[in-house]
Amino acid sequence: MDRRTVLGLGVTALAGLSTRTLAEDMNAQGMLSTDPTEIVPLWPGTPPGGEGVKLEARIVERSDDAVAFHDRYVDSIGTPLLAVFRPDKPDGSAVLLAPGGGYVRIVIDKEGEETARRLNASGVTVFMLRYRLPGEGWADGKDVPLQDAQRAMRIIRAKAQKYGIDPHRTGVLGFSAGGHVAASLATRPYDTVYRPVDDVDSEDARPAFAGLMYPVITMGPGAHMGSRDKLLGPNPPQALIDAYSCENLVTRKTPPSFVCFAADDDTVPPMANGMAMFNALRNAKVSAELHVFEEGQHGFGIRLAEGKPASAWPDLFLHWCYSHGWFRDPSAAPA
Repeated sequence: MDRRTVLGLGVTALAGLSTRTLAEDMNAQGMLSTDPTEIVPLWPGTPPGGEGVKLEARIVERSDDAVAFHDRYVDSIGTPLLAVFRPDKPDGSAVLLAPGGGYVRIVIDKEGEETARRLNASGVTVFMLRYRLPGEGWADGKDVPLQDAQRAMRIIRAKAQKYGIDPHRTGVLGFSAGGHVAASLATRPYDTVYRPVDDVDSEDARPAFAGLMYPVITMGPGAHMGSRDKLLGPNPPQALIDAYSCENLVTRKTPPSFVCFAADDDTVPPMANGMAMFNALRNAKVSAELHVFEEGQHGFGIRLAEGKPASAWPDLFLHWCYSHGWFRDPSAAPA
C-alpha cells in the first residue's frame, strides 16, 4: 500500500505508517494532538448553495515520514470552519489564514499550521480557514471560497472582544490558490455573494491588509490552469475570466498588500500572477511591498524554504506588518 494514507471518519489499519505514528500522533479522523481544538463553523445551517450537498471531510497524509513531519490536506469539505490558533502572548492582532491546494484540496500543515505557529510566536492570533472547494457540488461553486472568506472575516470581527483582538489590525494571508482567496477578499470585500444570514453579516469584510504568497491571481493568460478549471470550469467565457482575475479588480480602496514569490516558480507563473498583482496595486496607488526570491519554486511555505533565502519571508512579512502598526514588534522599546 502507498504511504499516502487516506484518513476519514472510519479509518482502518494502515500499512506503511508506523504504529507509533498512528497511536501517538493521529486519531481516526487524521487529527493530531497538537491541532487546535477551538473550531468555529462559518454558517449556522446549510452553507449558501448547499442544498442537497452531503460531504464528510477527508484528511490525507502525504508525508513519506509522518514521524518526522506531517503533510496533510483536506477535501470533501461540507462544513467550512475556522481553526483558532491562540498565541501565548497576544498582541491584539489577527490574521485570517487561507492555505492553498489548487482549489481541489486545502493544505493543512505546510501552509497552514506551520505558518500559524510561526505567527503565534510573534503574538498574532490566527484563524485558519477551511473554505469550501468550488468543484464539490455547490451551487455557484465559483463564489463559495469568497463566500466563506467574507463570512470568516465578519465572524472574526464580530467576536473580536472574545478573542482580544483589534478589528482594525485584522488582515488576511493566503498561499497559492489560497492567495486567490485572499486577493479576492481584498478586492471584493463588499460584493454581494451571499444573502445575509444573521447579525454577523453586518460586520465589515474588508481586511486591514493582505499577504499574498506565490498567489494565484489571474484567470487569463498565465493562469494556473488547474485552479482556473476548478473555479470557473473548462472554457469559461471572457467576461467570467475578467471578473475573477484579481489584478483587474484592484482599486484605491484595496488594502495594503505584501506580495512574495520565487522567480523559479514554474507552477504559478510569477509575471502573470504575483507581479501583475503588485503592478496593479502600485498603479492604483495602494501601498504594497514585493519580495522575489531567486529560488524556492512553488509552495515553499516555511519548512521547504529552510536553508534558502526564501526562508526569510516570515520575518519580512512580520516587519512589514510592524512598520504599519498592525502587529506589535516585541523587540521595540516601549513608547
